[in-house]
Amino acid sequence: MLTKARIAVFVSGGGTNLEALLQAQESGAIPHGEIVLVCASNETAYALTRAANHGVTGVAVPKKGRTQAEFEVELTRHLTEHRIDLIVLAGFLSILSEEFVKQWPERIVNVHPSLIPSFCGKGMYGLKVHEAALAKGVKVTGATVHLVNEIPDGGRILLQKAVEILPDDTAETLQRRVMEQAEWVLLPQATEMLCKQITES
Repeated sequence: MLTKARIAVFVSGGGTNLEALLQAQESGAIPHGEIVLVCASNETAYALTRAANHGVTGVAVPKKGRTQAEFEVELTRHLTEHRIDLIVLAGFLSILSEEFVKQWPERIVNVHPSLIPSFCGKGMYGLKVHEAALAKGVKVTGATVHLVNEIPDGGRILLQKAVEILPDDTAETLQRRVMEQAEWVLLPQATEMLCKQITES
């Protein structure tokens, strides 16, 4: 029987990227991995409902009212309990410390809604990325999946996919197309690639 890497997905909101991962898993597109835990930084995150709908354990680990150390101790407790091999950041808006990231070398993957190095860095998340792309007047944007390391916004790029910007795009229509054409395609691919490396190492 195929050994599968155990995956935790970190989320903060609606969980559309989580849904893409869960559907990819169910379709057989992530044969070397299994999503066994969803950690939400917000107790009301709809992503927790998505996890439940797919029979995956979901836990809320809110940052509010906790120190960074307390927050990460709680995350680590859940990761340890579920014997996690790989963390996927899928719209996770809480910052992780260098100390936390160092404990997971080459085992944390993130998706960003632009072609890094464009439109990334502090304050660049969600619609702000697409607003910046439209304000700059670029003709092409996209998404990037990269490994996270202790350098802010650093890490090795795994996959990128370009998405055309249309003349009548708004930040909202562009965001949706980048998700559909790039994020929801790349994130399962990168997750499977890393899970395969983990199980074969």
